[in-house]
Amino acid sequence: MSGRRGFVLVVVLVVVALLTSLTVLFINEVYLEVTAEHNARDAAQGSLFAQGGITGALQLLTATAGSQSYTTLNDLWAKPILLDEEQGELRIAIEDETGKLNLNMVSLPNGSFNEPYRLMALRLFTLLKLPPELVETLADWTDEGDTPHPNGAESSWYQSLKPPYLPRNSYLKTVDELALVKGFAGAPLQRIRPFVTVYGDLPPGAPAAPININTAPKEVLMALDERIGSTLADRIIVYRRDTPFKTAADLAQVPGMEGIAPSLLTRIATKGAVYRIRSEATVNGVTRTIEAVVRLGGASPDILYWREY
Repeated sequence: MSGRRGFVLVVVLVVVALLTSLTVLFINEVYLEVTAEHNARDAAQGSLFAQGGITGALQLLTATAGSQSYTTLNDLWAKPILLDEEQGELRIAIEDETGKLNLNMVSLPNGSFNEPYRLMALRLFTLLKLPPELVETLADWTDEGDTPHPNGAESSWYQSLKPPYLPRNSYLKTVDELALVKGFAGAPLQRIRPFVTVYGDLPPGAPAAPININTAPKEVLMALDERIGSTLADRIIVYRRDTPFKTAADLAQVPGMEGIAPSLLTRIATKGAVYRIRSEATVNGVTRTIEAVVRLGGASPDILYWREY
């Protein structure tokens, strides 16, 4: 019990520090050569406010997810944060990237498929009512060769476009890059965005990218194995809500998973180390947003992606 109280105290201190740091950002004047109009100044303040949100979110993640042996959607970091101050509004949301399917695992550099992940991608795309050939166009985009799969596309196809361009022939750098891959632009990309990632706990080229079964959405849980239907996936979600999985082997405790869980042990995990933070600040009607993907575990967080708009 004392350990739990200590943990709660740490969380409270982090939240207080977040509130304090964000308040200080507004108390201190933003010293700029004011030659632009008010909206430019508001945008500059909003940018600082959003950066403060990223800093606070990192503190929260370090104090909670960084100190636990497993991470769940019941954790404080998983709850949206809304700060509504006189000077502006800040909204922070954090996602566990490890709870998603890593598309960089679908194929290998030599053009062959990483079969377990190919099947997971096929199941996920089918659930989302997307064409199965997208798995082949994805593989052709990331592999090093120039011979397309039967339903894929290599350099000759991309060179026929206006304007022409070449496939990356390497790992995807961002999920947004899928807009360049044949068949993904528009609705398909928006449909899969909540369920896929290009970041993992392990570096690209590793044999596996374990999915956190404590945070994975229903669609990703169903994609893990063809035997996991809608009812069984719901059962996993209800079970983990009350009894979070502490080890991958705990998945076998869910009724119906006894014969399935052992075959998934190399592809599932119970803790994530890579998180997407979205910090949105609004000052006098002007909104600035920062999205960052960070990897925990080292002496300081490793920033994998940063975008401000």
